[in-house]
Amino acid sequence: MESSVHYIELSKNPIRFDAVSQLTNVFFDDSNKQIFAVRSGGATGVVVKGPTEDKVISFCMSDRGGAIRSIKFSPDNQVLAVQRRENSVEFICFQGDQPQLQNVIVHQVKALVYGFVWVHNRECALICNSGVEIFTVIPEKNQVKSIKTMSMSIKWFAWCSEANIAVLCTTDSQNALIPVLIKQKSITKLPKLELGNSTREIQESKVTLGQIYGVMAVLILQPSSSGMIEVEVYLLNGPGLAPRKCHVLRLGLVGRFAINTVDNLIVVHHQASATSLLFDISLSGEVVNDVTYHTPITAGRSVRPFALKLPSLLPDGQILQCELYSTNWVLFQPNIVIDAKLGCMWYLHLDIETLCTLISDRIRLTEFLLQRVNGKSALLKVLRQLVCEQYNGSFLPVLETIFNKINTVYASWVQIQLQNQMAQPSNVKTTPRLLVPPKVLIEQIDMHSQVFQSIAEKPQCETILLLYLQSLCKHNIAAQEEFSKMLIDELIRNKSFDTLRRLVEYSLLMESKAIACYLLSHSNEDCAVSQVALNMLNKIKANEIVIEVLLGQGKVVDALRLAINTTELERISARKFLEAAQKSKNDITFYSVFKFFQMRNMKQHGSMDFLKNEQCYEFVQHYNNLYNNTSTVHSP
Repeated sequence: MESSVHYIELSKNPIRFDAVSQLTNVFFDDSNKQIFAVRSGGATGVVVKGPTEDKVISFCMSDRGGAIRSIKFSPDNQVLAVQRRENSVEFICFQGDQPQLQNVIVHQVKALVYGFVWVHNRECALICNSGVEIFTVIPEKNQVKSIKTMSMSIKWFAWCSEANIAVLCTTDSQNALIPVLIKQKSITKLPKLELGNSTREIQESKVTLGQIYGVMAVLILQPSSSGMIEVEVYLLNGPGLAPRKCHVLRLGLVGRFAINTVDNLIVVHHQASATSLLFDISLSGEVVNDVTYHTPITAGRSVRPFALKLPSLLPDGQILQCELYSTNWVLFQPNIVIDAKLGCMWYLHLDIETLCTLISDRIRLTEFLLQRVNGKSALLKVLRQLVCEQYNGSFLPVLETIFNKINTVYASWVQIQLQNQMAQPSNVKTTPRLLVPPKVLIEQIDMHSQVFQSIAEKPQCETILLLYLQSLCKHNIAAQEEFSKMLIDELIRNKSFDTLRRLVEYSLLMESKAIACYLLSHSNEDCAVSQVALNMLNKIKANEIVIEVLLGQGKVVDALRLAINTTELERISARKFLEAAQKSKNDITFYSVFKFFQMRNMKQHGSMDFLKNEQCYEFVQHYNNLYNNTSTVHSP
C-alpha cells in the first residue's frame, strides 16, 4: 500500500481566527468548543468563534487588571468568566452579545487558582491548590455565593467536559489520581485511581481524559519495560467501582505524543514520525492479568495533507500547504486540532472507506465497522464484495461468521423493541421510551436490496441465502417477506423443491397469505410447489384460500370436506361447489356434492329443494338429466 494513503483527515472548512501575535492571544474553552482571539492595546477586543464557523461573538472590554490567563463563557453565553490573577476570577454579565461592563463581579480566594469550569448557566467550579469550590453567580445582586466546597491539596487537574469529571493529582499520593464528579450543586469524590508501584510522578501533559464507548477513560502515556512508550487506559465504571487499568496500547515508538478520540477510537499522534496510530479497545487483543494489550489497527499513517486558501485580492487566491504535526499544534478532546500561529481550528475525521482497504481480515473489519457511526455503507460494501462470484465459495466460513455478527446486533435490537412494546400496555396512554438503535444496524431489507440483489440468479445465490437464513434462525429472527420471496425464487429456479418443502415444514420462511400466494403463482413450475403452498396455507389456517385452490385443482370433495370442518353449514355456497363439481366432469363427484346440499336443504328448511336465491337451477337440470330425477328449485 502506498504511503500516500491516508485514513485520517482534517475538516475541509476549518474555523479561522486571528493568529497569535505580539498583540493577540488565543484561548480555547473545551466545554463550549469556543476559541477566543483576544487583541490587547487600549480596549481589549475579543472575537469568539465556535463550535462552528458561523457562531461568532465580538465585543470589547477594558484592559484593567492585567493580562488574561483564561476566559470562558457560561453554557448560555450570558456570563463571561475571566481569570487575570492567580487568586481571583471576574464575571461579566452580557445582554445579548454585548458585555455590561459597569457590573463586573470579582470573586477572590485565599488560594492559587489552577483553573475553572462552568457546570451550569450560573454555576462555576474553581479548582485551586487547596481544593474545589462550586459557587453561583447572582447578576442581580452583583455577587457570588458559595454552594459546595471540598478541601484537598491539589498539584494539578485535568477536566473532561463530556462526563463532568475532573481528575486531580494531589500532594498526598504520588501513585494515585482522584476522580471527582462536579455537577450542579454537588461535588462527588469517586474511588481512587491507583497507578501501581511506579516511582515516577505523573505529569499533567501525560494524561488525557475522554469518553470511549460511553465510559469515562483516563489515558496515561507511560514508558514500558522495553523503553517504548505505551498508553495505559483506565476505565471509570461508575460510583462505587474502583477505576482499573483495562487496556494498554502498544505504540512501539518513543518521543512526543498527543491523543485524540474520534468515533470511540483512540488516535495517538507521533510528532517525530509525523504519523497517527489508531486503536479500538472493543477489538480483541493479548490478555495478560485481565489487561488487554492492543496493537494499532493498521500501520501508522500521516494525516491527509491540507491546503489552506489564504485571503487575497486576486480571484484565484493563494494556497498554503499546512505543516502537519507542527510544534504549533495543540490538541483538545475529543477531536480538535488548533494551530494558533496559523489561526485555524480543525475537527479530526476518519476516512472509513480508505481504512477498509487497509484491514485485510474481513471478520475483524466487520467488528470494527459495527462500532462506527458511519460504518453501515462500508460494511454493506464489504458484504457485496464477499458474496460476488469471483470468491467461488471460498469465503463461505467467513461469511457465516460475519452474518452471525451482524445478526447478533440485529437480534438485540429486535428484542429491545419487543420489550419496549410489552412495557407499554395498550390501555395506558404514555409516551413510549425513545429507543436509540445501535451505531450500525443491518436489517433484512438492507441485505436484500443492497447485497443479495447483486447476486440474484447467480450460481452461488441459493447457498448464500440459505447461509443467511441459517444465521437468522440461530438468532431467533423471523424471515421477512422480500427475503423469503427471493429465496423461493432461487430454490424454484434451481429446482430445489425438497429444500423448499422442508423450509415451509419447519416454518423457516415467512408464513403469510402473501407468501403462500406467491408460491401458488409459481405452481406451474412443478406440482410440488403447489403442494408446498397448500401446506403453508393450512399452517396459517387460510382456509378460504385453500378451498379456492382445491376447487381450482378439481379436488371438489376435498374442498367441501375442508369447508364443512371450518365454515358454518348455511354459509357454504352451494352454487360454488356444484359449479366446480360440474366442471370436473366426474359424475360421481357431482352426485356426491349434489346429495350433500340436498341433505343440508332438508335440515335447514325441511325440503331437499334449493332456494331460488341460491341460483342452482342449471345444476338441478344437470342432475335430472343424469338421473331422470324430479328435484326442483323451490320458490319461496
